[in-house]
Amino acid sequence: MTLLRFDGVGKTYPGGHRALDDLSFSVQAGEIVFVTGHSGAGKITFLKLSHLSERPSRGAVWFDGKNLNQIRGNRVALHRRRLGVLHHDHSLMLDRSVQDNVALPLLIGGLAPVEIRQRVHHALDSLGLASRSSDLANGLSTGEQQRVGIARAMATQPALLLADEPTGNLDPGLASEIMQMLVGLCAQGTAVVIASHDLALVKRMRKRVLVIDQGRLMDDISPEDLADE
Repeated sequence: MTLLRFDGVGKTYPGGHRALDDLSFSVQAGEIVFVTGHSGAGKITFLKLSHLSERPSRGAVWFDGKNLNQIRGNRVALHRRRLGVLHHDHSLMLDRSVQDNVALPLLIGGLAPVEIRQRVHHALDSLGLASRSSDLANGLSTGEQQRVGIARAMATQPALLLADEPTGNLDPGLASEIMQMLVGLCAQGTAVVIASHDLALVKRMRKRVLVIDQGRLMDDISPEDLADE
């Protein structure tokens, strides 16, 4: 099932900078896709359009059969509840506990306390963080903080996870571990889209890769093609 589709999408900012130009592709439910390209190629704009943090200047972004151009007002928040977002800097509240950080989007979403506790426990247990649930985030290692970010995204049970350079500043071993955790989400039906400039890591993962350059889709590389390299 097609979950996310860009149909001739363009984005031009005030001053004339064209971040995206006639971008078209689709992402299936349960699929993992890397989006790569040099800095300024348009990767982050693509993520923002999917999240409705920004709107396209041309074309349409479709999510689960709905044209996001028509999503306005309080329906934007409803759309975002179906998304998980993983930032390269973790974006944790360092003076709060691990469980508080994971629970935050669920509290904002208005879930019942019992449901929140169950989801937080399951997410932390799945990532080996159950024993750290009461610890403050500022006492965690870089890798543990990144895992908390993944747990927070998992707890929302997103249809789509958007990850912005999730392995930035991590050593290769830890980066591979984090990537395998993200791949594990796909087995649960979550589509995962990862913006990354780490080409060596992308090739090792052997997943579909979209190459963006100057806002255009230059290549759509299948896992089979990567395996042949």
